Amino acid sequence: MLKTAWTIGAIAALIICSPLSRGQAAQAKAPSGAAPAAAPRHDISGTWSPARGEGDGIQGQGAKDMPEDGKPEHQLPYTPLALEKMKDYRPGNGARQNVPGMINDPAVIYCDPQGMPRQDLYQLRTTQILQTPLKVVVLYEYSKIWRVIWADGRELPKDPEPRWYGYSVGKWEDDYTFVAKTSGTDERTWLDKGGRPHSEDLVVEERFHRASRDLLELSVIINDPKMYGKPWVAMNKFPFKLMPEDFDVREQMCSVSEYMKYNKAMGFGNPTLGTDGKK
Repeated sequence: MLKTAWTIGAIAALIICSPLSRGQAAQAKAPSGAAPAAAPRHDISGTWSPARGEGDGIQGQGAKDMPEDGKPEHQLPYTPLALEKMKDYRPGNGARQNVPGMINDPAVIYCDPQGMPRQDLYQLRTTQILQTPLKVVVLYEYSKIWRVIWADGRELPKDPEPRWYGYSVGKWEDDYTFVAKTSGTDERTWLDKGGRPHSEDLVVEERFHRASRDLLELSVIINDPKMYGKPWVAMNKFPFKLMPEDFDVREQMCSVSEYMKYNKAMGFGNPTLGTDGKK
């Protein structure tokens, strides 16, 4: 649940159409027909908001470009191990949607961290990116989460202790494309809101391509041989627009005390049950 004031009747409206802050009104527009301004080299920093509107990054049925909606074109090459693991997942969205009392999504009933790559694949809203010579720092509006992507030439750890958001390293593929890879993610997290699994061997590739000064495109590729027969694209060139430097990013945080009230009102699954349906 978010820290903003809630009423049950207002939840859907907040999710679908989040209010815009005053800084957004100051967004400068290029003259009609003008060519996009050139992107700076080796620079993806700035405050970026979904170019097609805040709701474009919600991804309620799962990954933006591969949702768990039951359509044949969105069927993934699940391994037998993945299918077995998914039997215990009871999502509240997508083709395997459950009634509130049966949902056991940890991020929904526990207020657990979303982890990676779900932070990219659910409620992707205004995102701030900061750069230093050694690292790229990504600040997410939803859940007020931050990540560090090391850009100092180090490799991914060989045998990492699992973390909610894993370990990330990145490098410039060309002047305008920064490629990050993340591993070592905690198996307790779900890959997306549709209830897909991942293993400890998951490697997430993020491609940040600055197409112009005012346009950043994010692609997310999933590679987890234990769960999927081949790598697959979860998000393909998701567009962000550059916001003014004085843009004020809203706060959207998970408050456990408010979550408890929300869960009770919604009748969500018993929070004493794990994702395997057992105490």
